[in-house]
Amino acid sequence: MNYLITETSNDTTIERYLLEQGYSQSLIRHLRNTENAITAGGLAVYTTHRLIPGEVLTISFPEEKNSENIIPNNLPIDIVFEDDHLLVISKAAGVPIHPSQGNYDNTLANGLAYYFQKKQVPFTYRAINRLDRDTTGLLIIAKNPLSACILSEMVKKHEIHRRYLAVVSGELPMEGTIDFPIARAHDSTIERCVDTVHGDPARTFFKRLCP
Repeated sequence: MNYLITETSNDTTIERYLLEQGYSQSLIRHLRNTENAITAGGLAVYTTHRLIPGEVLTISFPEEKNSENIIPNNLPIDIVFEDDHLLVISKAAGVPIHPSQGNYDNTLANGLAYYFQKKQVPFTYRAINRLDRDTTGLLIIAKNPLSACILSEMVKKHEIHRRYLAVVSGELPMEGTIDFPIARAHDSTIERCVDTVHGDPARTFFKRLCP
């Protein structure tokens, strides 16, 4: 990543500048501890270095290793969008997004590991959002640590919105809100349930599409 420093960033430390670009503190620490990961004007510098207009700040991410325990498998992947920083995948129903008990090589992560293996590119699995096995929809995958930081922060700030379509039976109001805390079900690593004591806040707004 190359950044041409302008007057607006004059005398700003590299650490402060990177934070403004969306880098997390943990990623900055990682870069700080990696040789020649941060250079200004072609010279290795500390994050306390104060930037000068016209200077080119270069950030080199350390070479990544493949995600452990994800077996590459030639599975179909529907890529809706891809650039240097992220992938948007249309996930089919019945496909888990990552390996778990009983699903070691049949997940979206296994298909992505194969996809990047064919491209001879190291693969670290960074799913920004989650989808249940039987849910279809778009899944965002960050391709590098910086895009992962920026997208995760967007999720935290609720700047990435999710909208679901569901088929239900029975009587349902035309619109409303379901507001109950959700926690992991007892003795299950997958199932979730309403738990008013240990659950995390969960709020769903719904509106019927059919009368």
